[in-house]
Amino acid sequence: MKNWQFQTAIYLLLFVFSSCSSPKKFTNPLLSSGADPWSIYKDGYYYYTHTMGNKVVIWRTKNIAQLKKAVADTVFIPPPGTPYSKQLWAPEIHFIQDKWYLYFAADDGRNENHRLYVLENASKDPMKGEWEFKGKLVDSSDKWAIDASVFEHKGQMYMVWSGWEGDTNGQQDIYISKMKNPWTLEGKRVRLSSPTYQWERYGALHDANNPPHVYVNEGPQFLSRGDKVFLIYSASGCWTENYCLGMLSADAKTNFLDSISWTKHPLPVFTASVENGVYAPGHNSFFKSPDGREDWILYHANSAPGQGCGGHRSPRAQKFTWNADGTPNFGEPVKAGKVLRIPSNKKRKRK
Repeated sequence: MKNWQFQTAIYLLLFVFSSCSSPKKFTNPLLSSGADPWSIYKDGYYYYTHTMGNKVVIWRTKNIAQLKKAVADTVFIPPPGTPYSKQLWAPEIHFIQDKWYLYFAADDGRNENHRLYVLENASKDPMKGEWEFKGKLVDSSDKWAIDASVFEHKGQMYMVWSGWEGDTNGQQDIYISKMKNPWTLEGKRVRLSSPTYQWERYGALHDANNPPHVYVNEGPQFLSRGDKVFLIYSASGCWTENYCLGMLSADAKTNFLDSISWTKHPLPVFTASVENGVYAPGHNSFFKSPDGREDWILYHANSAPGQGCGGHRSPRAQKFTWNADGTPNFGEPVKAGKVLRIPSNKKRKRK
């Protein structure tokens, strides 16, 4: 083979390898399992996490399609024998006021002791630096709480979560509170939503042969656009095929701490698709495409009926659009194996 032919062949091989190593398309699920997925995009990277149970792990990748090959780092293993040493659920990573924060729920092995906790990292890179345990996030009621998420609006931070009204398991409601800073709640909690519609109340069982299953509103997530703010949450028991997403909406100028400001949509906004083989979709988060032009929903779901709340739940992502009235349109869960384009990363043209 002549030298120029050899060089051409090498260049072609490198091109093919480069194309294969950075795919422009992907299929769901992103991982074989992973409940309560969360991701944000910042400075050229997706930072992803999900429930691990006994620790908090962060994945980092430039291409969401390559999450299976992403660099993973265990950033927190709780000390044994603490109130937050077991059942670590639904971690979320946020970049707030030039620092990284990780919010998660945990207990001491007894579910009734589940509370919210937060870690802080001053490093610009959340995969480096030290994660400092900042303590428990608690309002004056100090009741059972899981699934915390935070949101900043007009300079004020808010936290939403799923909690009990009292000290016994019976119903999970959505609560909100102002935040004094990223690790401190301020004032009393306000209940924004309770499971009132039938589609929010599937899965309740109360008999001697089964553990108590409750009516559920959980996994709240803020989503804003224009003059509207939405609170997307999961409804019904995750052990049922009826697990789905519901929606509250409020005017961006209103008082978020007044429950009257929020209107509940009478129907679920994202449900199972038997035709596509996607069951119990829920506990979502949102992220923007790298160029900021697309909105994406990240959620977990099962691939068959009867798989419940265990390790069968896998993370999936798909683009969503907006209706003419300004509300989000999530469509239906995409079938596993369907080829999707990765989030847009088009360079803006210079004028």
